Amino acid sequence: MIKFLDLHKLNQPFEAQFLSKTKEVLDKGWYILGEEVNQFEQNFAAFSNAKHCIGVGNGLDALVLILKGYIQLGNLQKGDEVIVPANTYIATVLAILQADLVPVFVEPKIDTYNIDPDLISENINSKTKAILLVHLYGQLAEMDQIMEIGYHHNLLIIEDAAQAHGLNFKGSHTRAFSFYPGKNLGALGDGGGITTNDDKLAEVLLSLRNYGSSKKYYCDFIGVNSRLDELQAAFLNIKLPHLQAENEARKNVAKRYFSEIKNSKIILPTCENIDNHVFHLFVIRTENRNQLQEYLLDNGIETVIHYPIPPHKQKALQEFNHLELPITEKIHREVLSLPISSVLTEEEISHIISTLNSY
Repeated sequence: MIKFLDLHKLNQPFEAQFLSKTKEVLDKGWYILGEEVNQFEQNFAAFSNAKHCIGVGNGLDALVLILKGYIQLGNLQKGDEVIVPANTYIATVLAILQADLVPVFVEPKIDTYNIDPDLISENINSKTKAILLVHLYGQLAEMDQIMEIGYHHNLLIIEDAAQAHGLNFKGSHTRAFSFYPGKNLGALGDGGGITTNDDKLAEVLLSLRNYGSSKKYYCDFIGVNSRLDELQAAFLNIKLPHLQAENEARKNVAKRYFSEIKNSKIILPTCENIDNHVFHLFVIRTENRNQLQEYLLDNGIETVIHYPIPPHKQKALQEFNHLELPITEKIHREVLSLPISSVLTEEEISHIISTLNSY
């Protein structure tokens, strides 16, 4: 069986270092916000060309805290509207709601799956204060046009980069990352981070993640407990130097998929510039998605659906269930994610391609 993502195989080369580092952390006896977190924050900020990195509990918290940070600074107020892609994982929308803001869903382009900049402006009104965009599946959103719209309307631009570690970013300078185990840079449990060039925002975020406190037992804000774990930071420090190699390996798999999958029943994603994609996921579309998934499984290939139900049709978001967003809904009916990672062998990639071509 070709696993969708073999996490054991991905992490195996680092096991000896993980064990050694675990003992080192145990011996130090400092388990919360210690040297490992501090070192990872410095390392990831430098890697991401950002002034600051703030380690937090997970990717959702990263988004929520950015929004709450801007509320504390007065850039946002509760009840403000935030433009968000309709085609995304629900966490992007949950963050807006958890910050007492209002999501405004904008359709994607069907070929790239990312938010359609041409549709953003028509959804902007006097209540709109921010655009929360997503680099979905690891592909850079159309930043030049989005930044121009944001500048013209004086909007905050915030990036959900949960699937985009190592992307050549351009545009805004406040991004949320997830270090969930399956990400291109994955921990061995939950973890998240925020990168920003905004000194004031960074200062507020450091307090917000730690009960709203910048000095122990003295709270300036109503904060939360969302701190990157010391051990997870240690594991991420070990894996970070290998992230570019992981991304390059994924690009090489993607290149084979693009050039060798030839089946009129299968629609490949559009990627005009492979340097603007880190291929966290390689997502195809087909009208008979469930049939194709079953066929692949019968041939020893595991796939995943990212995502079967769009956010606006989720039971949890009943106030948005009435919305009709046909492009988003079509994507969620048809998408299927193929295996892609550095641990796939050439033979496995060939088997995936030949199986798809014979479907």
